[in-house]
Amino acid sequence: MRNTLLVAMFSLASTTALAGAGHGSDGSRAADHTAIDRTLSFEAGDMWFTPGKLAIAPGETVKFEITNSGTLEHEFVIGDNDEQAAHREMMRDMASGGGHDMSADHHGGGHDDAGNMPAVTIPPGETATLVWTAPHDVEEVEFACNIPGHYEAGMSGDIQIEG
Repeated sequence: MRNTLLVAMFSLASTTALAGAGHGSDGSRAADHTAIDRTLSFEAGDMWFTPGKLAIAPGETVKFEITNSGTLEHEFVIGDNDEQAAHREMMRDMASGGGHDMSADHHGGGHDDAGNMPAVTIPPGETATLVWTAPHDVEEVEFACNIPGHYEAGMSGDIQIEG
């Protein structure tokens, strides 16, 4: 009975609650870094991000300020292609009522200190912040909204890590 109630609760809860580990519940996610090298403003509309491509130096700490100017809730997640695909699959499973074990690490090998993909959820009309440091061991990651249908509609972009 308890599992049935939990599945029902997850099915009815907002995407903010279901978005998984790494999503800031207060609209922010900060890495354990004190010095921010630069701040980038982003806009999330209904099925797009502006800007769509970035160049960030390895080790550079960036504060992303993402404003949702659309009418739908979005997320901003940073990770490699495999991590993003796994996150999209988890989000689809949750949306279809498959439930989600919030204690499980579905992001395997993320780049932030907690081992999760750095992510925030942004309600319509609000701004969320995320602080992230570019890794030294990869050349490219992507940012995306993995709410079902959003990535497929074009809500993603590339981060080139070059220096």
